Parts: sequence; structure tokens; C-alpha cells
Amino acid sequence: MSDNLKVLFFGDVVGRPGREALKSVLASDGVYFEQYKEELNSDFVIVNAENASHGFGLTLKNHDELLSYGVNCLTSGNHIWDKKDVYQYIDNSNALIRPYNYHKTARGVGYRIFNDKILVINLLGKTFMQPVNCPFQAIEELSEKLNFEDKIVIVDYHAEATAEKIAFAKFASTSGVNAVVGTHTHVQTADEKNIDEKLAYITDVGFTGAYESVIGMDFESSIKRLVTSIPERFDVAESEKLQINAVKITFNKENNLPVEIKRINFLIDKRNKEGET
Repeated sequence: MSDNLKVLFFGDVVGRPGREALKSVLASDGVYFEQYKEELNSDFVIVNAENASHGFGLTLKNHDELLSYGVNCLTSGNHIWDKKDVYQYIDNSNALIRPYNYHKTARGVGYRIFNDKILVINLLGKTFMQPVNCPFQAIEELSEKLNFEDKIVIVDYHAEATAEKIAFAKFASTSGVNAVVGTHTHVQTADEKNIDEKLAYITDVGFTGAYESVIGMDFESSIKRLVTSIPERFDVAESEKLQINAVKITFNKENNLPVEIKRINFLIDKRNKEGET
């Protein structure tokens, strides 16, 4: 039996192209499952799913679809409330978490413990985001409320500002957190590191969806909104090329500390069954 535990964390899945890309490499009947099976081999899979249903929110149908691919935990962010049927199932889901630092009356939960070992926490950042409870205070509260010492603690930090994410990760490393994975900006950063040999970190894991796009959305509506400054409905882009952004974090099961964090950036061309990387 291995002394290590491997966790895959996929960046924000955007719409149908994102779900299609995820299925192609995770589901046992996926087109590229065998091709990437060894590289994506893991013990636990986390997916940020707040954009999985037409780019905004998560429906029950897509919630169940993602879990059917072998996903264990679904994190989210500020768009989790965009599909109103989320209120019909969020309290019953055993996999979905919303940001913990919403008001205590918010539906759903902000963290979950899986297999008595893996604690996944979701937090919203402060800078350029809607007002929420302080994430720094929130992680202090959780470290006192829960026993971090005997768990692998992973935080999905859904935030805009790079400096804030770095500062939070350093702060969290003193509270017993073992990994901080940044989400929200949809652009994978090349700064994966092991902070003080205690915490695996990346500023943003990126996104999974249409490669030829503006962070998953089509060019036309994105450009029109920027040129005219008039609110425009964003549409999920269609593309023959799909990108898959993720990180693979290896933890030592004895002390829960991260051994390695590795960026994953696949590019799949649907016109070429073999794909490309």
C-alpha cells in the first residue's frame, strides 16, 4: 500500500465543453481515458463546478453528471446561486460545497470531510469580490472548530487578486492547512510551489472548457460588452479544441504534508481522436 495520497483538482469547468472535456479523460468510457489514465491516476478528485451549467451555476442534472465521472467533491464560488434549482438539492448533496464565508443562514455547507481524512473547504476572497465574511478569520475559526492535525486540509480559495491569494496561503499554512488551490480567474498560473514544506499552492488552477474562447465564453459577446460597456449576455464558447487545467497534489499519509504539486494542462482536439498535449 502506498504511503502517499494523490488528489486531482480540476479548474472551473465551464459549460458543456468543460463537462465534455472532463468526461473524455475521467470517465472509464471517455475518449481519452486510456491515454491519460496513468497521468491522472489519483485517490480523490475535486472539481470546481460553479460554471458547469451554461457558464453560470450548477443544475442538479449537471451535478449528477459530474459525479458519474468519478468526481468526489464539487467546490464552487460566487456563481453557485445562479441556477435557482440549486436550492432544491444543495442541502441533500453529499459532494457539493459552497463558500463557507457566506452568512451562516446560507443554504448548503462550506466544508466537507471525506473518508474521515480529507477536509475540503471553500472560501471566497475579499478583493474585488462581493462582501462576505473575512476568509482569514473564517480559516482561523475552522482550525479551532475542526481538528486539522489528523486531516489533509485542502482549501479552494475563489478570489480575484493574486497578492491576496498568496497572502492567504501563507496565513493558512500556519493554521494547519495543507493545500490552497486558487480558482475564479480561469487562467492557469505557473507558480505552483510548496510553501515552507507545509502547504501546496497555486494562484489559479485555470479552467476546463473551450480553448478558443475568453476564459470559456465566446468572443463575440465578450468583445461586444467590452467595446460598448452595455451589459451583454455571455454565451459559452464552442470550440474544436478543449483545454483541461488541473493540479495533482501528492500528500504523505503519515504526516499529511504535501510531497509534490504538479500542474496539468492538456489540449484536446476533437477532430483528432488521439488528442494532443
